[in-house]
Amino acid sequence: MVSNQSTSCATGRSGFQLPRWAGSFGFQIIAALIIGLGLGLLAKYTGSTKANPNGLGATLQTIGSSYVSLLQTAVVPLIFTAVVSSISNLREVSNAARLAWNTLLWFAITSLVAVLIGIGLGVLLQPGANTGISGDAEYDGKQGDWWAFLVGLFPKNFLGLGASSTVTDSGAVTTSVSFNVLQILVIAIAVGVAALKVGKQAEPFLALNASALAVIQKVLWWIIRIAPLGTVGLIGNAVAVYGWDTIGSLGKFTVAIYIGLALVLFGVYPILVRSHGLSVKQYFSGAWPAIQLAFVSRSSIGTLPLTQRVTERNLGVPRGYASFAVPLGATTKMDGCAAIYPAVAAIFVAQFFGIQLDFSQYLLIALVSVLGSAATAGTTGAVVMLTLTLSTLGLPLAGVGLLLAIDPILDMGRTAVNVAGQALVPTIVAKRRGILDETLYNAARTGEAFREEAAPAAVERELAGSKA
Repeated sequence: MVSNQSTSCATGRSGFQLPRWAGSFGFQIIAALIIGLGLGLLAKYTGSTKANPNGLGATLQTIGSSYVSLLQTAVVPLIFTAVVSSISNLREVSNAARLAWNTLLWFAITSLVAVLIGIGLGVLLQPGANTGISGDAEYDGKQGDWWAFLVGLFPKNFLGLGASSTVTDSGAVTTSVSFNVLQILVIAIAVGVAALKVGKQAEPFLALNASALAVIQKVLWWIIRIAPLGTVGLIGNAVAVYGWDTIGSLGKFTVAIYIGLALVLFGVYPILVRSHGLSVKQYFSGAWPAIQLAFVSRSSIGTLPLTQRVTERNLGVPRGYASFAVPLGATTKMDGCAAIYPAVAAIFVAQFFGIQLDFSQYLLIALVSVLGSAATAGTTGAVVMLTLTLSTLGLPLAGVGLLLAIDPILDMGRTAVNVAGQALVPTIVAKRRGILDETLYNAARTGEAFREEAAPAAVERELAGSKA
């Protein structure tokens, strides 16, 4: 017979007991952050640079990029199977259309609040005044474009995939495959709705899709379990390549962005949670594993599997609704990248180049930020959103080049806020519609973000009988 104490702690041969919290996902991520920071500083001060990384720097870069590649590999099948499954499950949920409408409405409301905070900070802190940096930076990368966004809604192939080839300095040709998340979402919605319209004949397809989704989620569970290793590589590479000294030249701008992110994450979101009669502590403890992973991976899409899992299992949002709302949020709900950042950055660029903005232009910033976030889906997020905002306002795109040096540092906080909002809105909507499992929401956290599903009672009784 095993005692309660021995089941809650790992006991070594010498009698040493490892506390339960030491094996939790959150503790492992925090420990990995500290280790990655130390290794990154070691690599930086032993001569590692972005152009010429030393052995340690190259190792950290490889570990980090490999982990993000693993996450992104599972994104296409996850979004497709999850959205198709969620649409088929919505037939069992009353007022499915109202759920979708409420989700989009709350996406817009929270984005509007975030962009107003960004505008207020930009006006108050004046981040673009007296920076002391050169204004000769140019930007010729990918730009946001309303027409390109509309055209991009129409998939060029079934999976929304694209391929591009580049020629290296040595003459070698390398080919890379990319995907457009918004196109995958459009395809999945179309297939899901068609399956519902077909009816009984589509049942085998929906059963196969549900089975595929279960297999994909199991693979994702394995990938998420090695997140601490990926964290070491990602944070270590960020420190080794950029270091914290790159903040110095744009210190006021960086501070303004992070103040805005903190106000939304620790001010606006808790107010919304509390106003709906929910515990703020339970929200943060439930969503925190995904927020942590988003901070180090800098990818809302890469974090999508974990965001969806904690939204369902920790926050109590029904799976049929969460598997629709969370993937949709991962492509269109970006309070960090598409609201706070473009608002502060646009004001920075105007102040830097001595351009006076009037009230109508501030309104335009808010409008572009609320409506334009979907235009960045499947692309490089914040940079594309910024070019879209600057183009709409008629501000110099050269201002983007000034901010690229510190973009990776800013992107960590932006992505964390993105993911926090992607988990928040489905929770609020589920609460308002009376479908939130508040018992699950208020349950004690086990520390395990990807715990296994509990077996049905009948199966448990059968297993118990077979062991008797």
